[in-house]
Amino acid sequence: MDRRVKPARSEARKPALRIRLFHFWLRLRRPMTLGMRGVVFDAESRSVFLVRHTYVEGWYFPGGGVEPGESTQTALARELAEEGNIEILGEPELKSFHFNRQASARDHVAVYLITDFRQTHPHVPDREIAEARFFPLDALPQDVSEGTRRRIAELFHGAPVSDEW
Repeated sequence: MDRRVKPARSEARKPALRIRLFHFWLRLRRPMTLGMRGVVFDAESRSVFLVRHTYVEGWYFPGGGVEPGESTQTALARELAEEGNIEILGEPELKSFHFNRQASARDHVAVYLITDFRQTHPHVPDREIAEARFFPLDALPQDVSEGTRRRIAELFHGAPVSDEW
C-alpha cells in the first residue's frame, strides 16, 4: 500500500506559476525586440526591392517588427505584402542576424533573401510607404541607408558579414 502523501492541487501548480512569474519578470527587466528585413532579389535584372518611408529619410529593405505570437517568416510575408504587394512563393533563406544598437540595446534583426516571389501589383503610396520599387544593384539611390548598403555588400559583393546592423 502506497502511503506517500500526494501534494495538494495548489502545490502542484506552484512551479508553473513560478515559471510564468519569472518569465514575466524577465520581459519587464530585459525586453528584447526582434525585427526582420526582406532582401527581395530579382536575379534576371539583378535588382533589389527597396522602400522609402514617410517618417524617415532614405531607402531600406522592406521589413519590420515581429509581433507577439508571430514567427519571423510570418512577419516577413506580412510586411512584404503590406509594403510592396510582394508574395513569397518559395522558401526565404535566412542569411544573417544582426544586433541593431541604433534602435536599442536589445534590438535584433534577421535578414532573409527572397528570390522566388511575385509582385501582385505596384505599391501605391500610403501613410507609411512613400515609394517602393526595384533598383539595379549598380544603380542604387544615393540615400540608401547604411545598414541596407552593408547588407547589399555582404550578400552580393562578398563583404564579410557583420553581427552589427
